Amino acid sequence: MEIAILGLGCFWSPEIKFSKIKGIIKTEVGYCGGHNPQTSYREVCSGTTNHAEVVKLDFDPKIITFEQILEYFFEFHDPTTLNSQGPDFGTQYRSEIFYLNDEQKNTAKKIVDKENVRLSGKVVTKISQVKNYCAAEEYHQRYLEKR
Repeated sequence: MEIAILGLGCFWSPEIKFSKIKGIIKTEVGYCGGHNPQTSYREVCSGTTNHAEVVKLDFDPKIITFEQILEYFFEFHDPTTLNSQGPDFGTQYRSEIFYLNDEQKNTAKKIVDKENVRLSGKVVTKISQVKNYCAAEEYHQRYLEKR
C-alpha cells in the first residue's frame, strides 16, 4: 500500500472521482502544507494557515501507479489557474502535488514537465514535501452521520 496526497481545488469532487478508480483502496479529505499540524475548515478558509484542501489516497501500486494517479490528477482539475478552481478562490484551492519520498518527487516533476509542454507552459501546480497533513474532521463527522 502507498499514499498519494494531492491538492486540486475543493476536495469534494476529486475525492468522489478518485474513489471510483480501480486500485484506489481508500480516500480521505484533509489539509496539507500549512503552518500548523492541526487546523479546521474555518481556519483554512481564513487564508492564514497556508493549508491546501487535499485528497489523501491509499492505493495499491500493483494495480495503479503514482504516475497514473497524477495523470488523473491533471484530468480532474485545471492546473493553469492560480489559487482557484471553478467558483472557488483562495490559496487553499491551489494545485499542488505533495510527495512522501524522492521517487514521488521525481515522478511529479516528470509529469508536471510533460503537462507544461502540453499546456504551453501555463501549469502552476506546485510540488512540495508533505507537511502538516491533517484529516478534515468536520467532513468525516458528516460522512459518518449519513451512513
